[in-house]
Amino acid sequence: MDLSGKTALVTGSVQGIGFEIARAFAGAGAAIAVHGLADAVQAEAACAELIAAGAPEAKFFGHDLSDPAAASALVGAALEWRAIDILVNNAGIQHTAPIAEMPLETFQKILSINLTAAFATMQVALPKMAERGYGRVINIASVHGLVASLHKAPYVASKFGLVGMSRVAALEYATAGSRESGGVTVNCICPGWTETAILEPQISARAALHDGDRAAAITDLLSEKQPTRRISDAGEVGALALWLCSPIAHNLTGTAIPVDGGWTAQ
Repeated sequence: MDLSGKTALVTGSVQGIGFEIARAFAGAGAAIAVHGLADAVQAEAACAELIAAGAPEAKFFGHDLSDPAAASALVGAALEWRAIDILVNNAGIQHTAPIAEMPLETFQKILSINLTAAFATMQVALPKMAERGYGRVINIASVHGLVASLHKAPYVASKFGLVGMSRVAALEYATAGSRESGGVTVNCICPGWTETAILEPQISARAALHDGDRAAAITDLLSEKQPTRRISDAGEVGALALWLCSPIAHNLTGTAIPVDGGWTAQ
């Protein structure tokens, strides 16, 4: 897979799934627009690691995606640096609570970051991709964009919305480009339980029920939902995202691909 000469903007890419996606792209030769809420040391370390992985350049952008105007400005700032060939909307937050106890401001903030920001970045990036005949938008949804779970109303709402919005965008840009140029595609990846920071509060809560045993907590968590009982590594999501950028994937658009150990097959 060769992404030489291409640039990827990956939101929430200083850690977790976002960083592993950026690392996969860097290994294929893409320049990386790194994004996140990180201090200067964290940002510099992430960029340095991506350059070491093979990126010709990596530049950090620190826009706060809870503000839709900042999400649009993020793409604008990245475009001033380089043309954006690949956009990955990965940044996301979660808060668990029953609907009756979920603060409205928390609900709105989750939707702003997980859904509205993705709309704002796509709105700026997709027309430019269409002009060049090649573009990839990969929205990191979740298994919770396909099925629901207790106490996750805003997260589930945002991820179901992200899957639906991605399908609309896929239809709107279906005729952009050609097989030869690679076309413009919009897809979602829907991870199940994956070893990331966003899962830590749930692991910690389960560990408290197992005398602090983290391994037992993970096993308990997986047995509840994920038939393989294997937790995914963030790098596996990165490998799938990289494949979606291939020209051979020109006709794969409007999908929501689960990486969930059979969770949504039940």
